[in-house]
Amino acid sequence: MEGSNNSFQDHSKGQKTWNHTTPVIFSPLFDWPPRPKAAFLELTKRWVTLTRPALWLIIAWLIYRFLVPDLTVMQAISFDWIGVIFLRNYLLMVVVAGGLHLYFFTFRAQGKRLKYHHLETHEKSRKFSFRNQVWDNMFWSLASGVTIWSCYEVLYYWGLGNGVIPSFAFVDHPVFFVIWLFVLPVLTSSHFYLIHRLLHWPPLYRSVHGVHHRNIHTGPWSGLSMHPVEHIIYISSVLVHFVIPSHPVILMLHLYMRCLGPSFSHSGFEKLLVKDTKVIDSADFHHQLHHRFFECNYGTADAPWDRWFGSYHDGSDEVTLEVKERRKRMYRKKKSA
Repeated sequence: MEGSNNSFQDHSKGQKTWNHTTPVIFSPLFDWPPRPKAAFLELTKRWVTLTRPALWLIIAWLIYRFLVPDLTVMQAISFDWIGVIFLRNYLLMVVVAGGLHLYFFTFRAQGKRLKYHHLETHEKSRKFSFRNQVWDNMFWSLASGVTIWSCYEVLYYWGLGNGVIPSFAFVDHPVFFVIWLFVLPVLTSSHFYLIHRLLHWPPLYRSVHGVHHRNIHTGPWSGLSMHPVEHIIYISSVLVHFVIPSHPVILMLHLYMRCLGPSFSHSGFEKLLVKDTKVIDSADFHHQLHHRFFECNYGTADAPWDRWFGSYHDGSDEVTLEVKERRKRMYRKKKSA
């Protein structure tokens, strides 16, 4: 199992807490000099092996095939079809985030194997709503996150049904469908980096993004636990489908990557194991470092924005010391101001 024998040293306490191979690397798609073979494998493997994107694609196709009402029904605003979309999305979130929480934290099915941090996730603190991290995370994920996600989806299908939003059929443009699969990871990564840097602007951080950053030690319910304003901004990358023709399955895939994917990426475990066998990649160490150190790794590994703009933490001990020293200087500067 890759990464199972590698440790990240927490210099502040002398405890080995992280379980990951370093350095954390970016997609080879942007390597220079170019590596065409590696880039092609990176673009294709996520769709032809058991990965989270492939899982979301399968779920998106099944739901579109069997659980999406006819477009003629969605031409008029009606609780009949809107209620179905909301209920389905709430169930998806409960099954994915709730299932991962039960597996990793309630049943402790893989113990602490490949767990990034030795501390437990379930904090009881006044900083959380209800003074409980899990209840706080569930509330913001379900009451705000799924609601806003569903509103975007309802607006899309209403526009599609009324001919306001462009789309294409798979049988007419299969190549465009595949192109979207290749473009989507880079698109979402780029959008996330840009809006994430914006959310770390002090006024927005204090009033909005701080809700998400209550979670230093994250769990599956932490992923979509955000302020409603952040949900609107975070999910807004799907608006690209409102102006550029795509397929409804691509729209739903995009939503699942944004809204269900964080349950995995914030789980705190590098991989999901059944006994000693890796089933699927789970948490995202690149983003885990962001929750640990805050002023680094604003994007994802799918696009090297952090490397280009100097906010990259590769997980190494050396960079950790640099980040800690930089934070100390920042805090000293704030105190003296």
